[in-house]
Amino acid sequence: MIELLRKRRSIRVYEERKIEPEKIEILKEALLRSPSSRGINPWEFLFVDDAETLGKLSAAKEHGSEFLDNAALGIVVCGDVTKSDVWVEDCSIASVVVQMVAQSIGLGSCWIQIRNRMHNNSVTSEEYVQKLLNIPANMKVESIISIGYPAERKPAISKSKLQYKKIKYVKIVGP
Repeated sequence: MIELLRKRRSIRVYEERKIEPEKIEILKEALLRSPSSRGINPWEFLFVDDAETLGKLSAAKEHGSEFLDNAALGIVVCGDVTKSDVWVEDCSIASVVVQMVAQSIGLGSCWIQIRNRMHNNSVTSEEYVQKLLNIPANMKVESIISIGYPAERKPAISKSKLQYKKIKYVKIVGP
């Protein structure tokens, strides 16, 4: 797993190439095996591989979603707010799990944050995606994961550039 993390980068340029059905099945399985608080599994996943719909989804945010237009697949990650108070966390875990599995099978991916982002001055990204895909109000959109065969190569981030100052050691003193 650490080797996958070392090599994984956000990929925003994809080859014009479909993802094989067996790889799609692996991605589905990965999502459904994602950890969930108390095993509630409040998430649902919409797989979008239609070029026209991906093009419309690529306009979900003012900035940072346009590359979905050239992806082979977009996975819309939603959580049912009526089932769990930690749907955001569960959806976030699933989003990361599918990215790691995509990396492990030769695909590239990038997280597109939808929750708390804007489509334009008056419409949220979530409202835009919900309307476009007919997602009910109880299903909140956390993210979209773009996936495809990478058409760009990014070097791994060297270990020396990691932010080790973000790690602190804690020692409890006293009773």
